[in-house]
Amino acid sequence: MWIVELLPDWVLHLILLAGIVGTTAGFVLGMIPVIKQYIIPIRVISIILVVFGLFLEGALFDNQTWILRVKEVEAKLAIAEAESAKANNKITEKSNTQNNKQKEKTVIVKQYIDREVKRYDNQCVIPNEFVKAHNDSAERAK
Repeated sequence: MWIVELLPDWVLHLILLAGIVGTTAGFVLGMIPVIKQYIIPIRVISIILVVFGLFLEGALFDNQTWILRVKEVEAKLAIAEAESAKANNKITEKSNTQNNKQKEKTVIVKQYIDREVKRYDNQCVIPNEFVKAHNDSAERAK
């Protein structure tokens, strides 16, 4: 509510207090002749101030409750972000390990191809070593 955000808390408390004091004064001081002629407007304005003050107190309480809830959720979010960062680090490490294994396997397969399959370059047959090298290169690193 914009008025709760705009005004300081003490103004909202003062509105309610002014309404309570005015209502009490309207009923207690109604016997004094000078005040008696203004008693109805004093009572009406005071009751309106009490109602409006109670409404603002409720809005202030609700606003403070939501602020506390937001702080709790922000604290939980910070904890979740820290756990997420740890999990991301683990995943990154595992991924790097897998990538390194795959690179090592690629190097081994290339060395095997250079060593074994070169012998059959001049012939037109597909040797078993070539098929084995092809199948090995297609497998994932374990």
